Amino acid sequence: MDRLARLHQEFGQSPWLDNLKRGYITGGQLTRLAATGIRGLTSNPTIFQKAIQGSADYDEQFRELAAADGPVINDYWSLVLADIDSALDVFAPLYHHSHGGDGFVSVEVDPGLAHDAAATEVAARMLHTQIDRPNLMVKIPATEAGVPAIRQMIAEGRSINVTLIFSLDRYESVIEAYLSGLEQYSKVPGADLSRVASVASFFISRVDTEIDQRLDALGSPEALELRGRGAVAQGKLAYRLFQQAFSGPRWEALAARGAVVQRPLWASTSTKNPAYRDTLYVDELIGPHTVNTLPDATIEAFADHGTLARRVDADVDQAEATWNGLTDVGVDLADVAAKLEREGVSSFQKSFDELLDALSAKASELRAS
Repeated sequence: MDRLARLHQEFGQSPWLDNLKRGYITGGQLTRLAATGIRGLTSNPTIFQKAIQGSADYDEQFRELAAADGPVINDYWSLVLADIDSALDVFAPLYHHSHGGDGFVSVEVDPGLAHDAAATEVAARMLHTQIDRPNLMVKIPATEAGVPAIRQMIAEGRSINVTLIFSLDRYESVIEAYLSGLEQYSKVPGADLSRVASVASFFISRVDTEIDQRLDALGSPEALELRGRGAVAQGKLAYRLFQQAFSGPRWEALAARGAVVQRPLWASTSTKNPAYRDTLYVDELIGPHTVNTLPDATIEAFADHGTLARRVDADVDQAEATWNGLTDVGVDLADVAAKLEREGVSSFQKSFDELLDALSAKASELRAS
C-alpha cells in the first residue's frame, strides 16, 4: 500500500495537497492524487499567483472577464473560485464517504484584511455564502484581529482553516476561539455541530529557518547544537496542547452534541535547508487527528522514502527541553513568532497585489488589441 494512504489508514493523519492550478483539474492530476491517498487541498494567494501568471490555462476565461470590463478584483475571484469549485467536486466523494472527516478544500480571504476583524468576518462569510459547499474551509490568519473573526465564524457554524500560526500562545487563543465558538453555536436551534470543521495550521519549516539564522548568529556550541530542532519541538508541544484541550468535561459536553476536534495542521513542510532530509517535517510529526499539507515535491519524496511511524507525541519531554533550550541560549521565541507572522501576511499580500497588477495590465492589453 502506498505510504500516503497508510498515513491515514494506519496513523490517522490526513495528507493534503498544498497546491492548486487549472491544469491539475483539466489534466486529471488532482483526481489521480486523490486516488493515491491525498485527502484534501489547501491554497493561498501565492499559489494562485504562480498558477495564473505561470500558464496560459486561465487566458480564455480571463478574456471573457476582461471584455466585461468589471473590477479586476472581481476577475481575480472568478478565476480562483472556478478552480476551488472544481477541486471541491474532486474531493466531494471523499467528504461524503468519510462523513465529513476529510475531503476539504481551503481558500483564503483577502490577505489585506489580516488586521481587520470586522472586514475579515464579512469576507469569510461572503466566501462561505457564495460557494456554499459543505467541504469548503475558508482560511483566516491567526493574527490578533483574526482570532475573534475565527470565533465568530465558528459560532455561525462555518468551517475554518486557521492559518499562519507561529506560537504556542497564539495556538491556545485559536483553540479557545474554536471551543467558545462551538459553545455559542450549540445554542442555535437545530445547530448541527458535526458539520463544523476546523484545522489549526502551524507553519513548520519557516520556524526552523528563522530560528536557525538566530542560532548561527549566536554561534556558541550550545546554540549551534539546537539547529534544525526547534520547529519539530514546537509541533510536538502544540500537539500536547491539542490533546489537553480536546479532553475533559468541557470538550466532552461539545463532543456529546456531535462536535469534532480542531485538528492540528502542519503547513510549510517542504525542507528549506538542504542539509536536512527532505521528509523531515512529515516523518517527525505523524500522529492521529492531524493533517499535513504537502507541496508536490514533498509528496513525491515521502511516497518514495518517507518513514512511517507515530512520532508526534514521542519524546515530548525532549521537545520541551529543546524549546526551553532555545530561550536559554538567547533566542527570543516571541520575537521569532511576531516576525514570522508579519512576513507571512506580507508575503501573501505581495502575491495578491502583484497578481492584481498583472491582471490589470493584461486586461488593458486585451482591450487595446
